[in-house]
Amino acid sequence: MTTKVALEQHVAAGSPELREVFGGVAAAAREIAKQIRLAGLSDALGAYGAVNVQGEQQQKLDVFANDVMIKWLGQAASVAACVSEEDEAPVVFANAGAKYIVIFDPLDGSSNIDVNVNVGTIFSVQELQGGDLDASILQQGTKQVAAGYVVYGPSTVMVMTTGTGVAAFTLDDNGEFIRSNDAMQMPEQGPYYSTNEANAASWPEAYREYLAMLLRGDLNGKTYSSRYIGSLVADFHRTLLKGGVFLYPPTDKAPKGKLRLLYEANPLAMLAEQANGAAVNGPERIMELQPEQIHQRTALIVGSKREVEALQKAVLEAR
Repeated sequence: MTTKVALEQHVAAGSPELREVFGGVAAAAREIAKQIRLAGLSDALGAYGAVNVQGEQQQKLDVFANDVMIKWLGQAASVAACVSEEDEAPVVFANAGAKYIVIFDPLDGSSNIDVNVNVGTIFSVQELQGGDLDASILQQGTKQVAAGYVVYGPSTVMVMTTGTGVAAFTLDDNGEFIRSNDAMQMPEQGPYYSTNEANAASWPEAYREYLAMLLRGDLNGKTYSSRYIGSLVADFHRTLLKGGVFLYPPTDKAPKGKLRLLYEANPLAMLAEQANGAAVNGPERIMELQPEQIHQRTALIVGSKREVEALQKAVLEAR
């Protein structure tokens, strides 16, 4: 019989100091998963009635998930501060000697909750450098010490890395995250592309031609199929498992892109690279971008190496 390995055991085996961080994320994820599962019965659906720092209409579950993440991370002695999509400034904890900063999107895809589509929590872990909180937050993605996401779907699954490969953990009936895959690898190339094609008319020409290339089958001799949910975590999770490419290109309205660098693009880029994939903003590697502000936005193209490298080549040649 295969020995069950819990999340905390897995993390402690390779990086004992991160155990409390992942314990906090796991505790929050359990509570969020339960609230999502019962949302239709507990008046937790719909708009909260406020706008967040992004100028976006907050959903009730956005606020709930944010509060829960802050609550549990604040109880983790190794967490010095956290940064959330929902808050303008960092939340600093009075944890003496704490060395980690957790940067997160508490509930990605929350606008899909009302129609029962998969949503998720995305997180990145940075190390506090010399007591300088601002500089520690604004580190390149290459400095991440861990990253992951939780997808709330038919099952609740956490996918994570501490820089030595990618593992998945499934929430069991006892409330424990049990390892269900200890060596996730993204296929070198895949059959799917994932993007909102309604925006294609406002993409730069190189991106439109790249999409046409996928549809013609010019990249690998086979035409690609479209798979798009509109929930970043869900679309990335499928891309990680099946291969292919997820695209959120720049547009006329958002020439620098729309996704957030620190708590969406960077953690997914780390996971992709650790699983033999790649992630760029078009011309540049995502994890080499230098953040200038907490809520900085970026384009994101992430997925199998062959598809991502072909897009990057097309963008660079179009310059």
